[in-house]
Amino acid sequence: MDTLAFIPSPSSGEIVLGPIPLRGYAFCIIAGVFAAVWLGGRRWVARGGQPGTVADIAVWAVPFGLVGGRLYHVVTDYQLYFGEGRNWVDALKIWEGGLGIWGAIALGAVGAWIACRLRGIPLPAYADAIAPGIALAQAIGRWGNWFNQELYGRPTDLPWAVRIDNGVDAGTFHPTFLYESLWCLLVAALVIWADRRFRLGHGRAFALYVAGYTVGRFWIEYLRIDEAHEFLGLRLNNWTSIAVFLAAVLYLVVSARRRPGREDVVEPVPDKPTGDDGKTEGKTGDGSTDAADDTDAAEDTDAGGTDAAGDTGTGGSGKGRSREGAGGSGSSGTAGGGDGKSAPARK
Repeated sequence: MDTLAFIPSPSSGEIVLGPIPLRGYAFCIIAGVFAAVWLGGRRWVARGGQPGTVADIAVWAVPFGLVGGRLYHVVTDYQLYFGEGRNWVDALKIWEGGLGIWGAIALGAVGAWIACRLRGIPLPAYADAIAPGIALAQAIGRWGNWFNQELYGRPTDLPWAVRIDNGVDAGTFHPTFLYESLWCLLVAALVIWADRRFRLGHGRAFALYVAGYTVGRFWIEYLRIDEAHEFLGLRLNNWTSIAVFLAAVLYLVVSARRRPGREDVVEPVPDKPTGDDGKTEGKTGDGSTDAADDTDAAEDTDAGGTDAAGDTGTGGSGKGRSREGAGGSGSSGTAGGGDGKSAPARK
């Protein structure tokens, strides 16, 4: 098949960083994780969350997601690892490729749920913030398939075909990794736009991401020619896309009716440190402590002034009384009058 132009495949699946060789597939996955945390962190803070929370939760979610993605791949393609002449140890070689997005999202959500519970954060709010970041991570991670020369589509002579020569196939094929990468970028942009336009909350931004991704995954999966289980003429991932799409749309509709709008608070504000007297110690603009003691001192000053006024005020007739009683106690100033007048009440 003559092709005017094509995308060449890497001669090696490794990226050499000085003395350290790094698998191209692993590099793309790591870069995608960092991109997701960066974008998700910005969105989380914009929604009222605390800086660093997304990264802290990712410490739980990412390992769970990697395990889930690998488990899904091994279970659905078990013949690659447990068939005749296969070595089951290869199932542990995650750096050679093989992560199922369905398992990664499902088990990654479990890890995120655990971390959110520990911090008192609603999982749907976190999912909404991180949703476009996940799509961005997928867009970057799909280039790992390019390094491994895997998951390509049917033969084609289109000018953007990818050249494959991996010992199994040789020629130019549909670059399904590129199609999915571009589709994920569109999904990320769609979620960001819709979230700003409609103020999606309570998990609806995440549901929109899921629905959008599954639409693209369905037609991209239809182009692939790698070995896969089929049912009624469709690949397993096609059926999975249909089921997950319907579930996401159902959630969008039901959630919008039951819980419209967006969460007012997405993360509890940490308590301020308290002083020895149990009162919260605030700070003024110049860095000094807001002194409740200053208020008490002012009240004591007012009280002292009022008592002094009372000490100078009462005589037998109210007039012509000398100050000799002022040096005594407050009671001595009020006890001497025969006209029955009392000291003025404190205001």
